[in-house]
Amino acid sequence: MHNLLYNLFKHRILYFHPGAEYGAPGVALARSAAEEPTGTGKEEDAGEHDHHHGGGYRVVQWEWSYVQTPYIIAIWLLVASVAKILFHFSQRFTTVVPESCMLILLGLVLGGVVLIANKKQLYQLEPSLFFLFLLPTIVGDAGYFMPARLFFDNLGAILTYAVVGTLWNAFCTGFSLYAAKLLGFIDEHVQAEMLDFLLFGALISAVDPVAVLAVFEEVHVNETLFIIVFGESLVNDAVTVVLYKVYISFVEVGAENVQTADYFKGVASFLIVSIGGTMVGLIFAVILGFITRFTKKVRIIEPLLVFLMVYLAYLTAELFSLSAILSMTFCGIGANKYVEANISQKSRTTVKYTMKTLASIAETIIFIFLGISAVDKSKWAWDTGLVSCTLVFILIFRAVGVVGQTWVLNRFRLVPLEKIDQVVMSYGGLRGAVAFALVVLLDGEQVKAKDYFVATTIVVVFFTVMFQGLTIKPLVKWLKVPRATNRKPTINEEIHERAFDHILTAVEDIAGLQGYHHWRDKWEQFDKNYLSKLLLRKSVYRKSELWEAYQKINIRDAISVIDQVGKTIQALLTLMNYQTLCELFSSDWPECSLMFVCSRRENGSGVCLDLQVIDNIPGAKVEEDMETHHVLAGNLYKPRRRYQSHYSRHFMPLGEQERQDREVFQRNMRSRMETFKSTRYKRHKKERSLKKVRLIHTHIHTLVMAATLLPNTGATGPSDHHQ
Repeated sequence: MHNLLYNLFKHRILYFHPGAEYGAPGVALARSAAEEPTGTGKEEDAGEHDHHHGGGYRVVQWEWSYVQTPYIIAIWLLVASVAKILFHFSQRFTTVVPESCMLILLGLVLGGVVLIANKKQLYQLEPSLFFLFLLPTIVGDAGYFMPARLFFDNLGAILTYAVVGTLWNAFCTGFSLYAAKLLGFIDEHVQAEMLDFLLFGALISAVDPVAVLAVFEEVHVNETLFIIVFGESLVNDAVTVVLYKVYISFVEVGAENVQTADYFKGVASFLIVSIGGTMVGLIFAVILGFITRFTKKVRIIEPLLVFLMVYLAYLTAELFSLSAILSMTFCGIGANKYVEANISQKSRTTVKYTMKTLASIAETIIFIFLGISAVDKSKWAWDTGLVSCTLVFILIFRAVGVVGQTWVLNRFRLVPLEKIDQVVMSYGGLRGAVAFALVVLLDGEQVKAKDYFVATTIVVVFFTVMFQGLTIKPLVKWLKVPRATNRKPTINEEIHERAFDHILTAVEDIAGLQGYHHWRDKWEQFDKNYLSKLLLRKSVYRKSELWEAYQKINIRDAISVIDQVGKTIQALLTLMNYQTLCELFSSDWPECSLMFVCSRRENGSGVCLDLQVIDNIPGAKVEEDMETHHVLAGNLYKPRRRYQSHYSRHFMPLGEQERQDREVFQRNMRSRMETFKSTRYKRHKKERSLKKVRLIHTHIHTLVMAATLLPNTGATGPSDHHQ
């Protein structure tokens, strides 16, 4: 029996050993390269160790081999988090150095420490793990919180830069590197043919979404410039994937065996991959919106449904070799409108902060392991000519492509892109972990120059993220590029913007044109007549936009005001009893007590984020209409400003709350305070009158008692009593 238990325990340890082979890719982030040999010697040592202890039960055991990999990763993430905290302490340092550069430098330090301690690099970024776990969290966050109107308004420019620009950069870089090899600028040790250079040009030319988000968020360029560069980095995934797979297949069969039909298959593959990935994402968005219609009584699973369906859209696209990034992006864009309307406010808060937390963790891991991978000399080989030519070619062809495409686009754009915008777009073509993961996936037997390509990719990533990332902010200031403003459009501006859209649609209809505004109006009609009825709950669909705007403003104002005066609320809770405070807010006693519990639980903050608390929404349409009419008629009396959603991965800035944004909330609070004061005054007046009555009754009672006691004091007649 003892031997049986020992064997079972031993196999459990061997099964979870970090150096063992995994059943599926991406189970652990980093895997030790130095695997311990499992053989008879190990069993003999274990047997001797067991015999030394007499085979008895051991209370405490050292299980380092079991928890080694996740423990080390957790420690590294803790170090990275502490480094982020220290990094943001110095405002002068953060305005100069991007956070991504700091993380790469931290990875270089950690990689150097591991290399010095073990004489070789034990941990590295697995490509399968990057594509299946790390990249989806960043793309999902970006797609779900994508400003849809801004994205589709500039969709033509995004597609042009993503498709035409990526093809231009890939072909020109590949052919130029092959020409440099023929001219002798690249060493003969780099054993690469034309197809190899075209393959390398395809993976090194695509703009990386992770790097663009990490750098451009800190630069705060204007929204149009940001959405064009970021949208290009997302959409060019389809071009990169198709070119990568096409060239891989060409390398496998050999250049002499490639037929003319294969090139047409490559073009068809691009259309299938891009359109197919987009359709998969939209299908999952429709499914997600339809499911959230019925989660009114099960609010707790709403965030889980959002995460699962968006992630399944990514995996399904990968399953059919489609563009997973496009699938996840359009799933997030399509689901945001309907899902945000169906789920509760607490679920929306949970989804928002969970997505941003996961994206921040994934970005930290990616940049740290990029730094660690650069220290591993066994994975790459150096050639100065290849590195220099690659850097020069990607910068030149990026600039030429942007200028040429912008010249064409400005002939059709209402607001043209200026020359300073073109400079920032050319300089902002950042490469990142996507190119590194693709080059690591190359087969060294088929691509002989893989090690040289890996070294060149690492240098390109470091140059674009660190050097260009460090200098792009001073460049933006020097060129005086229009920056993103914190001022939010007023409701008057939004009304005029929508009116202008309708006017342009009418002009297109009168002129017999079917332009952008015409098709957008058709889409809005289709959405209103069919999609909204199918994907939105009836109670949500029947509410007017005015009611939704008022409700969102009041919720935001209440949260912000209570957060700002949290200490005052705590003091108020200690001085006043619960029932009096409920009368002040005109609330029912159960709801008021629940608010107090949430206030105490959040340690001073008036925001209750408990998902177990389910919002009770009236089911009858008549009650909803009466309540809406009553609230709007009593409170909504002046135009007020509304906030736009501002995308940021690391934090959700509240911004400066203006007077008009809090007007209704403050007016309600003021009226309630006045009501409370008048009630207290009436109560005090009543108490004073009651006190006077009691005093009169006391005097009367005293006189009566005195009258009854006078005969006992020696009075003999009525005259004496009268006196």
